[in-house]
Amino acid sequence: MSNEQYQSCIDACKTCAEVCEQCAKACIEEKPKMMARCIALDEDCAEFCRLAVHFMQRDSEFCDLIVEDCAEICAECAGECARHSNEHCQKCAATCRKCAEACMKMATVH
Repeated sequence: MSNEQYQSCIDACKTCAEVCEQCAKACIEEKPKMMARCIALDEDCAEFCRLAVHFMQRDSEFCDLIVEDCAEICAECAGECARHSNEHCQKCAATCRKCAEACMKMATVH
């Protein structure tokens, strides 16, 4: 599979990484102790999304494993962010859900 076929998933992962980083930063500025799990998941999700992008861009034979794990991490992050009412967490939850869907779709293509 060429990395062009990964483009929608790559775009979703890039967006998700950016939004997760913004959410983590906002949470740190607000209430870092209360938002500790949200911050940790945002950071993990952003990092894993970037990893997934790199694997897809080079058409690694392990893409299916990476995007499947990325979907799981995104779904967990979405669940945590959805628990919080602030705008950045709600935006992050929605973005993570979209990324999880894109990653699961990509994982089933292989």
